[in-house]
Amino acid sequence: MIKPYVLIGRQRTLILALGCSALLTGCASDSPSAQYAVAQSQVDAAVGAGGTEFAAIEMRAAQDKLKQAAIAMHGADNSEARRLAEQAEWDARVAERKAQAAKAVKAASDAQRGAQDVLGEAMRSAR
Repeated sequence: MIKPYVLIGRQRTLILALGCSALLTGCASDSPSAQYAVAQSQVDAAVGAGGTEFAAIEMRAAQDKLKQAAIAMHGADNSEARRLAEQAEWDARVAERKAQAAKAVKAASDAQRGAQDVLGEAMRSAR
């Protein structure tokens, strides 16, 4: 059987832990730097995927919003910086997906062309 004073101690510990986590969550949400880092990482991934070539408009939007987020962070406008960083992240995600889709279409087209070449060669060999 659990002794009453042990239960009270556990309740205090739980309340203290919840309070600390709420405090830390509140502090973390004030700074947009984490969201900015995520957005920067996503922009880098989109560039690596070929976003500048296959999704130039979305990449430009993502990069512009990321720059605006940096300016807002330096101006201590945290909510605007966070909003712009989130938008930059999603624009970069769209650019990355468009680039991946364009590469997949190109690869499928190349594969189809290769298959037609092989078929044509086989037909010539069969004659």
